[in-house]
Amino acid sequence: MGFGEVRGQFVQDTERPNIVFIFADDWGWGDLSCHGSTWLKTPNIDRLASEGIDFEQFNVLNPVCSPSRTALMTGLYPSRFCINQHFAAPEQNRQRNMPDWLDAKATTLPRLLRNAGYYTGHFGKWHLTNRETFGAPTPDAYGYNEAKVFNGGAEWPSAKVDETANNTVDFIQRHQSQPFFINVWLHESHTPHAPSKDSMLQHSTLEEQKQVYAAVISDGDKAVGKIMDALKDAGLEQNTIVLFSSDNGPEWTAKVKKPLSTDAHANVTGYDTFYSVGETNGLRGRKRSLYEGGVRVPFIVRWPSEAPAGIKNRDTVLTAVDMLPTLCAAAGVSVLDSEKGDGENLLPALQGGMVSRKRPIFWKWTGKGSDQDYWPRLAIRLGDWKLVLTEDAKRAELYDLRKDRSESMDVSKSHPDIVAQLSSLSLAWSQTMPEKPNPLCVDSSIQRGSPK
Repeated sequence: MGFGEVRGQFVQDTERPNIVFIFADDWGWGDLSCHGSTWLKTPNIDRLASEGIDFEQFNVLNPVCSPSRTALMTGLYPSRFCINQHFAAPEQNRQRNMPDWLDAKATTLPRLLRNAGYYTGHFGKWHLTNRETFGAPTPDAYGYNEAKVFNGGAEWPSAKVDETANNTVDFIQRHQSQPFFINVWLHESHTPHAPSKDSMLQHSTLEEQKQVYAAVISDGDKAVGKIMDALKDAGLEQNTIVLFSSDNGPEWTAKVKKPLSTDAHANVTGYDTFYSVGETNGLRGRKRSLYEGGVRVPFIVRWPSEAPAGIKNRDTVLTAVDMLPTLCAAAGVSVLDSEKGDGENLLPALQGGMVSRKRPIFWKWTGKGSDQDYWPRLAIRLGDWKLVLTEDAKRAELYDLRKDRSESMDVSKSHPDIVAQLSSLSLAWSQTMPEKPNPLCVDSSIQRGSPK
């Protein structure tokens, strides 16, 4: 058993759906053959889309890993925890005004499901703390019965990157008779790129940069296929919700090729960002940018017993914070008002309906980037309008995403009333976020002030 594993007594339940959330890493919206890529091949994810619903307007709530995953886990904007960049070493977190781990007392999706009788597992990446941090809560504190992860706390055992799919399959085979929830957080396509020999050979006709990246994408796609096959072999395909998405847009591409590098956090050696040639399919920006290329990512949902197959939903706007109330509703799990968070229950969308969200979407980003698309600190979307702005709102750009998904036509001068409205909403929201992290969520050797 993995650390934190707890055996519970459950009655077989054939009504409540199993839930498998596959969350890739730095996988761009255009990194799918079903999204138009001409050189990346993703047959298993394409099959998932052909058997389910491909949502074209899904946003994560930050353009990098840790805050994006925080929103998914808690249903809350990551800024509510002062998590506005990725978790780094404690000294760097202190410089960034960040905690060293996600508060384990926060409401989480796995805990709500576990408390309602689901058996819960987490396999793959963690990064809700950092490998150099001591004293971080382990996954059981967040609601998991079992976990085998990499990029966890300093004292934790580290799973191998390429065992994520196999660990997930093993979990499915052992827990067929009870409803389960699994977070599957893949390494692909994060650097260092460590493609398998088989996938490199499969793409040997491509030039070197594309070969490495295509092989990594193929490895991620094959992991998805293994999990889909395991569900089918176990007879669970019809009543399992399978979701595929990514934590942010594709990584930037370095101009200079570097030797193989090692990421001790992920326990992997491979190619660096010279080979990060992922695509956004025309969306502006990449990882670390609040433009759509950094925060609009693939989102595919298959639920054969409840949802039609082969649907492209181009209209419904969903976000990561919607997942907690939506998946709890799908599981028949009641959520208290105090636990509902910042998202909306958009379950009808997962069942094939067209749903209009009512709440605005907010973003805050405090990190750095390397080109002109990394300047926005705040962003807000309301309806089809999206405003990106500096923290003082002295610079702002307005886009109509219905007409301009590539954010190429700034219409702020034509709609000063919309700019004023959205700026006011964004600044007011930002001002309600805490100024300091919870002092209980830091490495014990670090002292900080009290939260706001």
